[in-house]
Amino acid sequence: MTKPDASQGSSASELITKRIAELGDWRGETLGRMRKLIKKADPGVVEEWKWRGTPVWSHDGILCTGESYKTVVKLTFAKGASLKDPARLFNSSLEGNTRRAIDIHEGEQVDEAAFKALVHQAVALNSAGKAKPAKKAKPAKPAKKAKPAKPAKPAKQAKPAKKAKP
Repeated sequence: MTKPDASQGSSASELITKRIAELGDWRGETLGRMRKLIKKADPGVVEEWKWRGTPVWSHDGILCTGESYKTVVKLTFAKGASLKDPARLFNSSLEGNTRRAIDIHEGEQVDEAAFKALVHQAVALNSAGKAKPAKKAKPAKPAKKAKPAKPAKPAKQAKPAKKAKP
């Protein structure tokens, strides 16, 4: 027997709103505030619900995920290692070559302008990757017509060996 998916019939945005409300504490407030900043930074962002309950914000690919744990709200940028972070918002998952995360603890505030700048960069990075047209296979060149074979040259006969002088 399979369990029905909790997300059946609900949009990703509705599920994210529900998650924020279910948290009901500082984590819900923080996730809600960061969600608003993401939408403000990129009005074209697409909200998704993946991996059995993770809010995801995408634009030509994943920008970031929003996870909530007991002591932290974590925003993981899929291509964070490629983003410039002069305000040093990234404070987690720093050792990898791809992702970077921002861990927000209770009572902490995130620099809104710097966070929106990260979102803008992530959108630009994803869009740049999508802008490159896929390389199309070149059509095969038509086969060249075979040239008629040249008649073979007769084999040279070996010269008689010279006699040695006495």
